[in-house]
Amino acid sequence: MYDLYSCNRGDTARFILGKSGASKLHVIGLNPSTANREKADTTVAKVEQVVLRNGHDGFLMANLYPLRATDPQDLPAEHNARLFRRNILKIVDSFGDEPPVMWAAWGVNISTRPYLLKACIKLHREVASRGGRWLHYGKLCQHGHPRHPSRLSYQWSFAEFDMSAYLAAVLQSG
Repeated sequence: MYDLYSCNRGDTARFILGKSGASKLHVIGLNPSTANREKADTTVAKVEQVVLRNGHDGFLMANLYPLRATDPQDLPAEHNARLFRRNILKIVDSFGDEPPVMWAAWGVNISTRPYLLKACIKLHREVASRGGRWLHYGKLCQHGHPRHPSRLSYQWSFAEFDMSAYLAAVLQSG
C-alpha cells in the first residue's frame, strides 16, 4: 500500500510512511499511531485525501518523535536520544534535491513533552537551510498550533505557516 516506509526492527517506532510522487508533500505529525506499510489509520487516511485533493501526487508522513502511541500522553517523559537523532536524519534524508514543502500537522499536544519542541526546532533549521517552506491546513488552533489531520475538514485549504514566528511564540509562552 505504501512504498515509502521506514521503521525500527520491532516496528514500535515508525520514521517514514508514504507514497512516491513527483509533487510530494512532507507531513510532520506528533507521533505515529497504528498505520503501517499495509494499512492506514485515521490520520494517514485523511492526510492522503488532503494531499490528493490539493494537487500533490505523493506524500511522506513523518513525526516529531517516532515512537508509536495511540495517545500522545503515553509518550515517555524523556526521549531516547538515539531514536530522536535517527528520526531527524530519516526525515532530512527524505528531502531529496528540491526544497521541501512541509505540512505542519502536529496539533496542540506539542507542549506535552519538551523533546517534541526540540525536534520541531531542529526540523525547521534543516528545512530553512534547504530553502523549504511550511504550510498549515485550516485555521490554527489555540496558541497558534497547527491542526492535527485527524480533526480536519476537506473543505479547508492550505496557508503559509511562519515557523520562525510560531517557534518564537511557543518558546516565549513556555
